Amino acid sequence: MGAHHPPSSKGARGTLTTPAAPVTGDPGHGPTGGQSPDGLQAGLKNRHLSMIAIGGVIGAGLFVGSGAGIAAAGPGILLSYMLTGLLVVLVMRMLGEMAAASPASGSFSAYADRALGRWAGFTIGWLYWFFWSVVLAVEATAAGAILTGWVPAVPQWAWALLVMVVLTGTNLVSVGSFGEFEFWFAGVKVVAIVVFLVIGALAVFGLPPGDHAVGLSNLTGEGGFLPHGPGAILSGMLLVVFSFMGSEIVTLAAGESPNPVQAVRKAVNSVIWRIALFYIGSIAVIVTLLPWHDPELLKSPYVAVLKSLDIPYAGTVMDIVVLTAVLSCLNSGLYTASRMAFSLGERGDAPKSFATVNKGGVPAVAIWASVAFGFIATIFSYTSKDTVFEFLLNSSGAVALFVWLVICFSQLRMRRTLEQEAPERLTVRMWLYPWLTYATIGLIVFVVGYMFYDPNGRKQMVLSVVAAVVVLVVGLLLERRRIRQ
Repeated sequence: MGAHHPPSSKGARGTLTTPAAPVTGDPGHGPTGGQSPDGLQAGLKNRHLSMIAIGGVIGAGLFVGSGAGIAAAGPGILLSYMLTGLLVVLVMRMLGEMAAASPASGSFSAYADRALGRWAGFTIGWLYWFFWSVVLAVEATAAGAILTGWVPAVPQWAWALLVMVVLTGTNLVSVGSFGEFEFWFAGVKVVAIVVFLVIGALAVFGLPPGDHAVGLSNLTGEGGFLPHGPGAILSGMLLVVFSFMGSEIVTLAAGESPNPVQAVRKAVNSVIWRIALFYIGSIAVIVTLLPWHDPELLKSPYVAVLKSLDIPYAGTVMDIVVLTAVLSCLNSGLYTASRMAFSLGERGDAPKSFATVNKGGVPAVAIWASVAFGFIATIFSYTSKDTVFEFLLNSSGAVALFVWLVICFSQLRMRRTLEQEAPERLTVRMWLYPWLTYATIGLIVFVVGYMFYDPNGRKQMVLSVVAAVVVLVVGLLLERRRIRQ
């Protein structure tokens, strides 16, 4: 059982707060009753965090949405994934530097608040909350569609309602129950990807279950590696960039663990192999085994590959895996949205009730607020799919890029502060600082600019910018009001 620590002193904005020492406990099991410095229950075990870190990058978009990227870029989608993966690795390294130095429930929003100003923390925090609250509706609807396919007698909306209620309940009980569900959800995803990689690699080299070695013919012989030209690499990036959203969740979850600094360091150091194995590895198997223009890839690339190898019950197995990925995303999305709302409440940027915790040490009001928005969005997904719901999707679509930019600028400022005030806390360091940070900013700005240029990404970027401006204006008005008072 971890000790109860008093809250850390707030300090002046722009300076570092002094976090309490990490709660100690059994490294294999973690505490069951300790509290983090902000009052949240430190109930996430090390195995929970390890699997959250590994499974956090595997979303339903990888299993289903990757087909659209392959169709847009051909085998060149591998370069799209590599570039986007590199971007995520660099951003995670920056976030890890800040999170290891000063763990916080609001993660990058709290760091933006300190490093850039209250307006930045307010804006990016609420945009992130908005993004994940909309994701709740997307994933609940997707889960309902899969379950209705299995049990048609139950309407889709009822299944969507059921999964929302169940996962809301697990989040309300304790952070440990969230971690346990996520541990098993992530475990299924990881096992599925590893099995797929093994089967696919054997087939590429002509070993069972394949009939003959495929070689590189599908990479080079179907219009070449870049059948739509080099520009398709960027178009592919626009389609895959948002599937990486979720890598940062472990930095929020670490604050509710027995040793947040160690958890962050471990997650950041492993992000390279996770992206290389799960994303780049599995996509490489797909585009090597099947021609990029195979129409079956648009439905589900993984099912298409397994069916081509005559794997029995491939469709059913992948449906189970996709459902697990959807439930995992819904579970972690609710957790993430509620913790961001909790952090905003703590900093006075949301109702104070958001910062209260129940007997289980979880922010119940913040969870209910996030679920309420998710429920409303889910209703719109059925009643106004092509109007209100589409607007919600598009206006939250580019939030990932905004989050990454804010992380970059926050790291630039916080690194200087850390070097002056507490260099001993720099246990994780961004490589080639500050030049690699500047290069990352340049690449993100380039992707943002390309979204304005690309007809398929323009609407999403414009609406996301409008949403960001609205939130920013609200934040500035509230800040002015506080100053006057």
